[in-house]
Amino acid sequence: MKIILLSGGSGKRLWPLSNSNRAKQYLSVLGTPTGGMESMLQRLWRQLDEADLQEHTRIATCRQQVELIQGQVGEKAPLIIEPEQRDTFPAVALAAAYLYSIAGVSLSETVIIMPVDAYVGSDFFTCIRGLPKLFRESRSEMLMIGTRPSFPSEQYGYIVPMASPYTDDEEMYERKVRTFKEKPHEAEAESLIKNGALWNSGIYAFQLDYMISTLMERGLPIHYDELYKQYGRMPNSSFEAEVTQKTSSRSVICFDGEWKDLGSWKTLSEKISFDRLGIGEVSDDSDQSQLINELDIPISIIGLNNVIVAASQDGILVTSKDAGSVLNAKLLSMNERPKFEERRWGHSKVIDSAVLPSGLHTVTKRVFIAAGQNISYQMHFKRREVWTILSGKGLLILDEAYRVVEQGDAITIPERSRHSIRAVTDLELIEVQTGKQINEEDVITLGVTWDEITSQLNMA
Repeated sequence: MKIILLSGGSGKRLWPLSNSNRAKQYLSVLGTPTGGMESMLQRLWRQLDEADLQEHTRIATCRQQVELIQGQVGEKAPLIIEPEQRDTFPAVALAAAYLYSIAGVSLSETVIIMPVDAYVGSDFFTCIRGLPKLFRESRSEMLMIGTRPSFPSEQYGYIVPMASPYTDDEEMYERKVRTFKEKPHEAEAESLIKNGALWNSGIYAFQLDYMISTLMERGLPIHYDELYKQYGRMPNSSFEAEVTQKTSSRSVICFDGEWKDLGSWKTLSEKISFDRLGIGEVSDDSDQSQLINELDIPISIIGLNNVIVAASQDGILVTSKDAGSVLNAKLLSMNERPKFEERRWGHSKVIDSAVLPSGLHTVTKRVFIAAGQNISYQMHFKRREVWTILSGKGLLILDEAYRVVEQGDAITIPERSRHSIRAVTDLELIEVQTGKQINEEDVITLGVTWDEITSQLNMA
């Protein structure tokens, strides 16, 4: 079998910690078995390793999130890269084309699609191991995993099997699917549950040939490189809408172990093992309240029960855990440019932005580069930059000239100048961008790793 982890998302549901540059699966807010902290991605990747399934797994993600994934699970993480962030149908289609044309996977191989942000126990992977056999026995084109609802949620999709509700000793028996219902209101969700509906976990198993045939029927390329170039032609819609709901031959099994979608502050708070992360305090009389603070100023929660306070460079959220759909609707409507960005080499945060009387735009960032890491070898067409080294020591490349920089040094980088910097020790700098137009798309990457860069310039 081949497992494809879908790692995308707009980063709005756990604002202000998540944003378009750092979706929720990259937030290091979950406790590890050794007492440290890890993200949803890191937790699932560790569990796959413990279950001896990591070698069968690839991560599908857009190119904008590649460095973040590599920073969390290693630069050798097996990735299937999408040219832009879109919905799950194009992501699954491109992954299938990759398996077929690049990885050389047999058309008869079972492919399992699952979201990267699922919170599951170790017994879940026993279920995954048995999925190919169950899929073959089902004689369906697609086999799904549903989970038994614990309450009538308005945030999940529902799968309605044709037969009666599952009993405890029947959970791994497959049943044909009658219909689906996406995010119903509470009263309808209650009715669905009474009729045996399961939560849709977003986990699907099918034969690779099924998805390749689907692409051919739609007149889409089945080779990765060609489909990559035509990625924008595909419908920007979900795999459920484009494939699952249109498939007549589909079955579901019920997984009754630990499974949770950490897609809201309420569900995430149930898996957070601390009451405070960051500077501040939560008073003893603040029952079931939690603080996550990424700012360098203290925040205190005093006398407030059942609240979440989350703070980052993007904003501060104070909400009741029971705000539910009202909160989600508000967060999904927000469209602010993120001020914090986590990268393979470290992180940066916007500390000021302005438009000068001359009409020029300026953006000021504080940048941290971890020792031994480097930013890519790059150039910009529409802005100049000035770097001021605050602390640490680095190796600078500017238009093929190479020199050591350290605390107090200032470097001017004109438009179209090729540049990179490698941190010898942990390095902090202030970056001031100036130009008639400033955007994150104004970058040409000429090299990524330091070995690749120095080899290009014959500096090794």
